[in-house]
Amino acid sequence: MRTADVDPQTIAKADAAPDDADLQFAAADLELITGHLEQAFERLLDLVRRTSGDDRDRVRARLVELFDTADPADPAVKKARRALSMALF
Repeated sequence: MRTADVDPQTIAKADAAPDDADLQFAAADLELITGHLEQAFERLLDLVRRTSGDDRDRVRARLVELFDTADPADPAVKKARRALSMALF
């Protein structure tokens, strides 16, 4: 549902504005629904690494939401979960 009204250029716009969390969220959603799990996870992991405080927590929460939409046994999910743990600690 979050991607129903998303501009097809969202990924390009997000690539041009790497610190715009809302654009990164929309791009990650699009990547996820088109089967590009690793790209979606890496996009948000990069944002986690560049943020702090409440902003970082907001990105972390969104990334966990994306994990919950995928098969927990998927290697991309396992890899991204490990990367998130390392980025946070």
